[in-house]
Parts: sequence; C-alpha cells; structure tokens
Amino acid sequence: MKNLLTTVFALSVACVTALVLTTAEAQAPNAGGAGNPAVPAVPGATGPGPAKAVAAPASPKSLEAKTAMCFGCHNIKGYQASFPEVYKVPMIAGQNAKYITAALNAYKNGDRKHPTMRSVAESLSEQDIADIAAFYEGLGKDERKAAPDKQREPDSQVAGLIQKANCASCHGANFSKPIDPSYPKIAGQHSDYLFSALRAYKTENNPAVGRNNGIMGAIAKQFSNAELKAIAKYVGSLDGEVATIPESRFHKH
Repeated sequence: MKNLLTTVFALSVACVTALVLTTAEAQAPNAGGAGNPAVPAVPGATGPGPAKAVAAPASPKSLEAKTAMCFGCHNIKGYQASFPEVYKVPMIAGQNAKYITAALNAYKNGDRKHPTMRSVAESLSEQDIADIAAFYEGLGKDERKAAPDKQREPDSQVAGLIQKANCASCHGANFSKPIDPSYPKIAGQHSDYLFSALRAYKTENNPAVGRNNGIMGAIAKQFSNAELKAIAKYVGSLDGEVATIPESRFHKH
C-alpha cells in the first residue's frame, strides 16, 4: 500500500505539471507509455520470445483499479508530459499487447529510463502488466480503422533516411504491421514522442532519459537529431491504428 500511495502521488505531481502544457492537438511510448512509452513507439527493450502463461483476465472491477494510474495521461487527448522531457504522451489504445508488456517491463527493470513510468511499472505484478496490456490493445477496437496497406510516400530526403534505417523490416511496410507483436505500431504516433524515443536510444549516462536496446541504439546512432526528427515527423503524419480514447467514452463514473 505504501508503494501504491507513493506511485499515485508521483503521478499526481507529474500530471498536474503536464496539464499546464497540454495542447488542443492529440498526438505514442514513453510507455510507452507507455511514455515513452513504451515506444514507445519504437521496439521495446525485449525482442520476440515465448510468452509466459498468465492467469485468467482480470474482472472489470480489478481491471479498473489496475488501469487507474494510466488514465490520467494516456486517455486525455493532447496530454503533454513535462518531465523529464516535453512531448505528447504516446497513444496506446490499439497498440500491440506484447509490445506494451515489453515496454512496461523495460521501465520496470531500468532498460528504459523515465522516473514516473518506472515508479508505475515497479508497482505492477506480471499479471497486472498482462491485464493492462490486453486492455489497451482492445480499447476502442470498434471505432478504430485499420491502417492502409500502402502509405503516402515521403519526399526523397526522408525516403533515403527511412531506407537507411530499414524501418519497414521490423515495423512493416505501412508501419502498422510489425513482424512480431513485441514491436510497436508506429504509423500515426505523435511525432514529438517518436522523436524523443528515437533520441533516447542515443542518450547515455543520463539517469532520467535513455533506452537500452542494441538494435534500436545502433540504428538511431547513425542519424543526427535533425534526421531523426524528420523521420518522426513523416511516420507521425501517416494513417495509423493507435489512438487516444478518452476515459469518459468507456468508463462510467
């Protein structure tokens, strides 16, 4: 109970601060959010692998309690984080459950550095993470549209960057059909979040920012920050399958 109260307090402070910076435009983690969610946005800290067996899905009342910490950031359109960096928190409704699980575990074990998300993740059991991930994967499925098989082509400069990064080899040709569900759907994700996530793979020796992933680290370090921002801007402009679903649309008070 002490850990839960500490976590809720940390989230309250972060959310109150970030609301001041909220914009009207809806923009996806680091969690990865789930903030970076998990990012994410970009591959999680763990690659494809056999999933562990978990218990039966949580009851509605239990699930409501487990997801309560997520609602204040990931279910508000345009919500913007202010610490440790400023960006719109990632859209996670419709994101792959296996990716959300990988991202939360990465925050929990420190492979992703984000003080608030680590505090949240450390309070969750393996079953909690599985239930939350399944919840967000299915959230809003009746109103979300599938991403087109063929996306709008980028300009020649960005096309060269995308080809060099070989993004489609993991995230799919339309950036919404990753080769394994432990990788995220990134088409249509908030561009500023994508940029922050990509830059985090280059960041070292920072206690609050950084992501430890050998594949993504090697890719991101090939590019300047300006080039990463150009990639993020293009990918974020595409039609995607992730969304922000306001709490009032699915949760009765």
